[in-house]
Amino acid sequence: MVEARSLGTPVPNWTPPPRPLPGPAGTVLTGRFVRLEPLDPARHAVALHEGFAGRPDLFDYLPILPPEDAAAFRAWAEEAAGAADPVFYALCDPATGRAQGLAAWLHIAPEAGSIEVGGLVFSPAIQRSPATTEAMALMMRWAFEAGYRRYEWKCNALNLPSRRAAQRLGFSYEGTFRQAMVLKGHNRDTAWFAAVDGDWPALRAAHDAWLAPGNFDAAGRQKHALSALTAPILAARDPALGP
Repeated sequence: MVEARSLGTPVPNWTPPPRPLPGPAGTVLTGRFVRLEPLDPARHAVALHEGFAGRPDLFDYLPILPPEDAAAFRAWAEEAAGAADPVFYALCDPATGRAQGLAAWLHIAPEAGSIEVGGLVFSPAIQRSPATTEAMALMMRWAFEAGYRRYEWKCNALNLPSRRAAQRLGFSYEGTFRQAMVLKGHNRDTAWFAAVDGDWPALRAAHDAWLAPGNFDAAGRQKHALSALTAPILAARDPALGP
């Protein structure tokens, strides 16, 4: 007699979600603090290069090299804008249209229902601002509403600000892959985080509550921390960040 074996939770009628599209066919994601536009070198390259100028450290943990000059950045943007994976977006000021940061979907696997957010480069103008939080919330929302089951965040294990940002947004820590790659001539251990579709309703409510106008005082200071709103949703916390 053959012993019955568990094969995991059934996923009936599974249909792979659509891939995000690059370029003019891509979806614009609009919020109160930011508008995410598919990367367009003609519209975004100059402003992004100016925003990143003098800050090569913004690229320390990324496979992207700091551009030597405006022409080099434009050449990189033209190549990146046509790629199917990663799909890059420019974070733009809704009032002025000026591009102030980059973000991407990558390791896009519709057949598994998995997609990752990464390639994050934020100019000093928007660092630690509601715009970057809203951008991440909008990208997560698109992924889960499109039908993805798993939304990943991976970073260099030495990049504590990135690990802190992941946990604040509601990504659960899943472990650290030792010697995951060699990047720019250095070893990289990679810390893994993810949110899954079962987390999404509570995460969306937490994001919406934090971004609501009533959560900010007249000076723009938050009244309730996003990390406090997402903490109860986490399947596991990152031990590198303490209790």
